[in-house]
Amino acid sequence: MAGKGFEPDVKVRTREFKIGCVGAGMIMAECHLAAYKEAGFPVVAIASRTRANAQKVATRWGIPTVHDTPERLIEDPQVEIIDLAFPPDQQPALIRHALEQKHIKAILAQKPLALSVEEAVKLRDEAAKAGKILSVNQNMRYDQSMRVLKQIIDSGALGDVVFAQIDMHAIPHWQGFLEEYDRLTLANMSVHHLDVLRFLFGDPDEITTLTRKDPRTTFEHTDGITVSTLRFPSGVLAVSLEDVWSGPRQEGYKDDQHINWRVDGTKGVAKGTIGWPTGAASTLTYASAETTDGEWVSPSWDTMWFPHAFIGVMEQLQHAVKTGTPPALSVADNVKTMALVEAGYRSIASGRTVKLSEISTTRSIEITGN
Repeated sequence: MAGKGFEPDVKVRTREFKIGCVGAGMIMAECHLAAYKEAGFPVVAIASRTRANAQKVATRWGIPTVHDTPERLIEDPQVEIIDLAFPPDQQPALIRHALEQKHIKAILAQKPLALSVEEAVKLRDEAAKAGKILSVNQNMRYDQSMRVLKQIIDSGALGDVVFAQIDMHAIPHWQGFLEEYDRLTLANMSVHHLDVLRFLFGDPDEITTLTRKDPRTTFEHTDGITVSTLRFPSGVLAVSLEDVWSGPRQEGYKDDQHINWRVDGTKGVAKGTIGWPTGAASTLTYASAETTDGEWVSPSWDTMWFPHAFIGVMEQLQHAVKTGTPPALSVADNVKTMALVEAGYRSIASGRTVKLSEISTTRSIEITGN
């Protein structure tokens, strides 16, 4: 029956490798560790910039070991997987330190992996040379509506996809460290949407991005509200819109924050919502001229992007370590998402459409020269 047989959440196949967590902020405390507890992933140690913060989170989640520094945690021989939740200017040094440790089998890094495509390419190649798995936490791919949408597209129920859009009118929490960078929305919010469009439709040929400043964001930034149009080799045209203003936020004003998405195909349409702005589960409904007789069918689930998608992120890495196969969220794939973000910034700066072929992701000189 249409609407049945989908898998909005992953099945946990592997949960045996010991995790050391670096970082004790919101994303670690509320998402990573909540997901790992539910999935039964063994977290054996934690460290952050301050021991007090790490201790607080360790007490909350029953983590037995607290290290004084991230470096000491990485050197702890009981740790097999490093889970990083650190700013992108500091993350590369920690990744490189982990690559030097014999006992470390894999690293889960945050996005953006680094502050430039060039640095991301170096990390990709250094991890390959070290023979260790480096994976990047593109968690929107594990949002339940995105997983089911991918399954619907791959089944052929929508036919050939013609047009797609992600329409965001919601206010993110900008982390404090972003005030030090000159890039904001495209690198830190749009990256979810641009990556998931790659997940759904493959690599685009070109991107055109327009932006204006966000009146609410008081620190200096070049990109506030962003609108990107992507063209794919298949002919798919997609729009990713991030309106991080989303109207006033003040007492008595009833806002309507939301993220909607839609995919039109030659045989059907799928549409839905991303639930994180309101703390709800994401939704999906679709109609197909072939598989649902044109009727709208609405699969449902109780899980949410935050925190449940983070089970899938760590599960794919655990399974890659166990089986010796590439992770679903490989660093090589993430470099392509970073190249797409870079192309978006080049489009903003130059006022034109940018082809992805303009952004180099070839092997780094340092590695090929060895």
